[in-house]
Amino acid sequence: MFLIAGPCAIESRDCVMQTAETLNRLCYDLGVTLYFKSSFDKANRTSASARGIGMDEGLRILQEVKTQFGLPIVTDVHESHQCAPVAEVADVLQIPAFLSRQTDLLQAAAVTGRTVNVKKGQFMAPWDMGGAISKIEQVAPNAAKDGRVWLTERGSSFGYGRLVVDMTSLVEMRRFGCPVIFDATHSVQQPSSQAGITGGNREMVPYLMRAALAVGVDGLFIETHPNPEQAISDAANQVRLNDMKKLLDQALEINKLINP
Repeated sequence: MFLIAGPCAIESRDCVMQTAETLNRLCYDLGVTLYFKSSFDKANRTSASARGIGMDEGLRILQEVKTQFGLPIVTDVHESHQCAPVAEVADVLQIPAFLSRQTDLLQAAAVTGRTVNVKKGQFMAPWDMGGAISKIEQVAPNAAKDGRVWLTERGSSFGYGRLVVDMTSLVEMRRFGCPVIFDATHSVQQPSSQAGITGGNREMVPYLMRAALAVGVDGLFIETHPNPEQAISDAANQVRLNDMKKLLDQALEINKLINP
């Protein structure tokens, strides 16, 4: 089991470096492979609120994380032209759920040669992710076979302001032969539930995480922040950094039962 973790958005160098240092030490002690994730731009927000630090400064900070801690980097791309420069720093280019059917973006990410993590759209059935894989394979025929296509479950729309997680989607997506990841923090979002701002309930993260691990996943995605209430994005559902050890201890125990 590997872990993708970090603050949702790059707000400052200090926040990113503090989170990376803590996660790096924790995952080293626990024997967990860590991919550090944070976004330089939150381009798909409901309202015109703070988006992040921007690509140039964001990539500089992510490169510093990579250099200082030796961690592989995951970050979002929102437009095709971002893929090549982002791939100079990031080891995994992440396709946001809202963009998981954008052909040009998927293919621009694939031709960089980096791993592409496609987050399943809230509006998509799990078997529809085969379409995203086929688009990637049009320009990178061996990407899925070589393990360079990941699929991430992050909940499905259930009316207005709600998401639900169908745990059978994890089984369905594993049939494609790609690593499947469960996004425990975005799955507890409550989209646009707070007057144009996405809400959530981080108290539900452990429950959904444990259920997904029991079904069987290759990795976990958990956004975490030293002070979630102060975060510019996903303040309601990011896990408090101090709570990550307890959460990962639980995850490892369940993973051992499923994969003895």
